[in-house]
Amino acid sequence: MSPPRRRKTSARAKPARSQARRRGAPDRDFWGGVDDETSESVDEIRAVDDPTALVRSLGPPPLPRHETAAQHYFDAVYEKAANLAVALAAASGLLAADATDDAADDGTD
Repeated sequence: MSPPRRRKTSARAKPARSQARRRGAPDRDFWGGVDDETSESVDEIRAVDDPTALVRSLGPPPLPRHETAAQHYFDAVYEKAANLAVALAAASGLLAADATDDAADDGTD
């Protein structure tokens, strides 16, 4: 004996679902379209000397027999992420210039 067949969905239910799919999202700017005059000022971003300090303060990774290697790879990832953040800040014009950087750029010490 064959198992019972499933009931087909009613014809009335299908158009409602397809109409819901056809309606698109309302048109609006992704970032919200904030005016420059009303937007809040953004603090400049400073590069840190040791991007791994906070995570290292939590202790060694809980990976038995692999703590040293794991810590090395985690540190590499944290440093890469910090470097990319600094690069994005520089590209956006948000990177704070240190006094030591200004002196090096002028050629005077």
